[in-house]
Amino acid sequence: MFGLLASTFRRFSAQHVDIAQDGFPILDVDGRRIGHVDEVRLRRSRLHLSGWALADSAELVSLQSRARVPIDNIRADVTQAIGVSESARVGFAVDVPYGHAVSRLIIRDGQRFYIYNVGPFSWHRHRLAMLSTAARFVLTGALLTPSVLRYALGGSGEAQALLKIKRGLGLLGVAASPGVRSLDERVRPGQPAPPSAVPQHRTSIIVPVYNGFDLLPELLRRLREHTDLPYRLILIDDKSTDPRVLPFLRDWAERQPGEVSLIENAQNLGFIGSVNRAFETALGHDGHVVLLNSDAFVPEGWLSRLVAPIHAEERVASVTPMSNDAEIVTAPMICQPVPLEPGQADRIDATARRLPVAGPRELPTGVGFCMAINRDYLEREPRFDTAFGRGYGEEVDWCRKVLRLGGRHLAAPNLFVEHRGGASFGSAAKAELLRRNGRTITERYPEYDLEVQRFIGLDPLFTERLALALAHAAAAAAGPVEIVVAHTIGGGAEKYLEKRIAEGIARGRPSVVLRVGGTLEWTVELWTGQGKVAGQTSDFGFVQALLEPLRERVVVYSCAVGARDPLAIPEAVRALAAGGALEVLFHDYFALSPSYCLLDRDGVYRGVPQPGGADGAHRYEGGGRTVSLAAWREAWGAMLADAGRLVVFSEDSARNVRAAYPHLGDRIVVRPHTLVEPVPAVARRPLSGGRAVIGVLGNIGLQKGALVVSEMSRRIAGRRDVSLALIGNIDLYYRPDPSTPIHGDYEIADIPRLVESYGIDAWLIPSVWPETFSYTLHEALATGLPVFCFDLGAQAEAARAARNGFVLDLALAAAGPPGQPPLEDVILRILKQERHGEDGGSRGTAGRLEERGAVEPHGAA
Repeated sequence: MFGLLASTFRRFSAQHVDIAQDGFPILDVDGRRIGHVDEVRLRRSRLHLSGWALADSAELVSLQSRARVPIDNIRADVTQAIGVSESARVGFAVDVPYGHAVSRLIIRDGQRFYIYNVGPFSWHRHRLAMLSTAARFVLTGALLTPSVLRYALGGSGEAQALLKIKRGLGLLGVAASPGVRSLDERVRPGQPAPPSAVPQHRTSIIVPVYNGFDLLPELLRRLREHTDLPYRLILIDDKSTDPRVLPFLRDWAERQPGEVSLIENAQNLGFIGSVNRAFETALGHDGHVVLLNSDAFVPEGWLSRLVAPIHAEERVASVTPMSNDAEIVTAPMICQPVPLEPGQADRIDATARRLPVAGPRELPTGVGFCMAINRDYLEREPRFDTAFGRGYGEEVDWCRKVLRLGGRHLAAPNLFVEHRGGASFGSAAKAELLRRNGRTITERYPEYDLEVQRFIGLDPLFTERLALALAHAAAAAAGPVEIVVAHTIGGGAEKYLEKRIAEGIARGRPSVVLRVGGTLEWTVELWTGQGKVAGQTSDFGFVQALLEPLRERVVVYSCAVGARDPLAIPEAVRALAAGGALEVLFHDYFALSPSYCLLDRDGVYRGVPQPGGADGAHRYEGGGRTVSLAAWREAWGAMLADAGRLVVFSEDSARNVRAAYPHLGDRIVVRPHTLVEPVPAVARRPLSGGRAVIGVLGNIGLQKGALVVSEMSRRIAGRRDVSLALIGNIDLYYRPDPSTPIHGDYEIADIPRLVESYGIDAWLIPSVWPETFSYTLHEALATGLPVFCFDLGAQAEAARAARNGFVLDLALAAAGPPGQPPLEDVILRILKQERHGEDGGSRGTAGRLEERGAVEPHGAA
C-alpha cells in the first residue's frame, strides 16, 4: 500500500511541480548582448525555454540523449523561427521533454557559435518543489477519501471510483473538471419578464454625432421603433465634415417636433465637449439620462430594461447593458470584441430578455457606449472632465467620482445592445486615446486597474455571458450546431474530438461539448474561433435551458464513461436530440456493457457478452440498485435506435456492435480515424550486440496491458539482450521493475527524439481489449519500426494491413502458453530474424514467421 501511495505522489508531483530558473543574456565575443533567454521553466516534466536572439540559427542539444533540436522547427507554435532573416531580432519558444540532464543552447551567428548550458534543475530544488506539493496532495487525498475507500473495497464501483481519484489528483488528460466555474443556477433562462413598472418621466437620450452617416438611419429608426418608455432625444452634431450628416439630422428633428432636440456645434468640440452641452440640456428636464453612441443599435423594449435598476435599487448611479464590444460587459467572451452580422444582435437579445436578474452585478465602472445615468448623481457631478481631450476614459473618471459619493454601477445582463465599436473616432485614434487617457485614470485612481483585473478574474456575470455566448453561436452558425456528449478522461476519443472541433471552427461552425463526470455532473463548453468558455452544473434541466437557442442542432454522442449515473445518459441524449439529428460514435463499448472495454471481472476479454451471463463485470451496480446487462442494453438501445448513424472506426468494432444489436446493423457506418498529426519515420539501427529495446507507447491502464507490461518488466530485469522503455505512464496500481524507465507525458512531436534517446528498436502495443481504434498503434506504425500487438480488435486489424505490423496470439499476454517462450522472447526472435533478412522486409513477414512458430497462429477476430 505504501508503494502505491508513493508512486501516486510521484505522479502527482510530476504533474504539478513548477520550477523556474533566471534568464540570462546571450553575449557575443565582444561582450555585446545579441539576445536573451527570458524563461527557463520546468512544468509537467517538460523543459520550456523562450527568448530572442540576433542570430542565423539556434538549436538545443541534450547531453543525455545527444538529440539535437533545431529551435526553428521544434513546434508548430514557435512565435518566430531563428534564421528567418539575418540581423533581425526574433523570438523563440522551445518545449521539450525534460531528461534531468544538461541541455546546451547553441547559437550560430555567421562562423561563430555561442554555447550556453540550460539546466539541470538541481536535485535540491527539484526535491523541494516536489515536497511543496505534499500539502496539496494530502488535502486532495482527504477530500477523495470516499472514493479511495470505494476503490479499496472493489466491486462494480471500483472503476468509477478510480476515475474520480485520478480526476481529483489532476492525472487525467482533459483539464475541464476541477478548474471550471460553477454556473449560477438562479440565472435560468425562462419566459421574458414583463416590463418593470417605472415612473413615466421622460428619459433624455443623448446621441453625439460626428460623421458616420451610414449608421444614422438604422440608429434613429431603432430608437423610434424600439424605445418602450417616454423619451426625448438630444442629438448633437459635432461639426461633422460629411455634408450629408447635418441636413439629415435637421430633417429628422423637424419631422418629430417635441421629441427631438438638435444641438449644432459651431466648431468641433470633441466627444466630451458635445456630451457636456447635452448634459446641460438634459438637466433642464425631468427624468434620468442615457448616453448612447451613434454606433450602438438598441433592440426592442430596451429602455425599460436599462433604467429599471435605477428605479428598483438604492444608490444606482449607472447601468450598462451587455454587448459584443463593451470591455468588461462584452459577450460572448469578456473583453474580446466580436463583429456581428445583421440580425444577430436581436437574436442574442432574445436570449438576454429571458435571463432573470440575479446575483451580483456590480461593475467597477460603467461603459459609455450605452449607459443609463441616474439624474441624482448627474446633478452632483454634471460634467465629464475635459482633461480627457476628445474622449475615452471620461466615463470611467465620472463613475469613479460618483463611486466615492456612494453611487453604484450595475450591469443589465438581460439587455444586449450591438456596438459597432470605433465608428465615432476610428480604431487608430481610439488606441492612442486609450493609451494616453489610461495613464490619467491610473494616476487618479490607483486601485482601479486592480479592481478591473479582479472583476475579470471572478467574472460575476459568467453565467449570463455563457448564455449569451450560446445564443451568439446559434445566431452566427451557418447551419446546425453540433452538441457533443463527451467524457473528461482524455485518450483517443479526446484526440478525435479536438480535431473535429478544430475542423468545424475552421469552417465557421462553433461546437458545444457537454462533458459528464466532472466535479459537477455536466460541464458545458462552447468552442469558437475566440477560444473556449465553460461552466458546470448538476442540473440537466438548466443545461437544456441554456441550450434552448440552439434550435438547429446535431447531437453527437461520443463517450459517457465516468458519468455518475450512466443509465441516465441515454435518456438525456435523446432529450437533447428530440426533433433533430443524432449520431452515435463508438470510441468504446459503453453502450454494450458497463464494462466499456468488454473485459470480464478478471480482466480478460472473452468476446461480446450476452445477457444472462454470470460474470459480474457486465452488471451495473450504483445508486443502491443492480441492473442486468439486458436492462442496460434496453436503456442504451433506445438511444441507438434514435440515431441516424452508428459510427465505428474499424470493421472489428462493426462486428462487435452488430453482435449486441443485430437489428441495428444497417445503421452502422465504418469510418476509420486518421492521425491527428503526422509522426516522422525514424532510422532503424542494427541491434547492438543482439540487444533489443522494446518501447511501450501511451498511457497504460489495465485494459491497455498494464499487467502485461509490469510482469514482462520483472521477467527481463537483469537481462542483457532485451529491455523495456515505457513512453508514457502506467496505472498507479501496477509497478514495473525499477530498471524499466517510465518517461511520463509526451507529445507526438517528441516521439522521434524519444526513440533516439531510449534506443528503441521496436514497439509493443500491449492492449488486451478489442480497441475500437488505436491512435498509439498508428503512431507507432508511422515511425517505421516493427510494431507488435495481440490478435484482437482494431489494433490487430491495422497491424495486419501494415508492412511493419506483427500480430501475436493473445495467449502470450498471460506470459505465454504452456511449452512456448514468453512474450519478450517471441518478440526478440522475430526482430533477430527480421534483421538478418529472413523475411525480405515485406508484409508477408508475419505469415512466414507464423509457419516457424515464432508468431502464434491468429485467433478468431
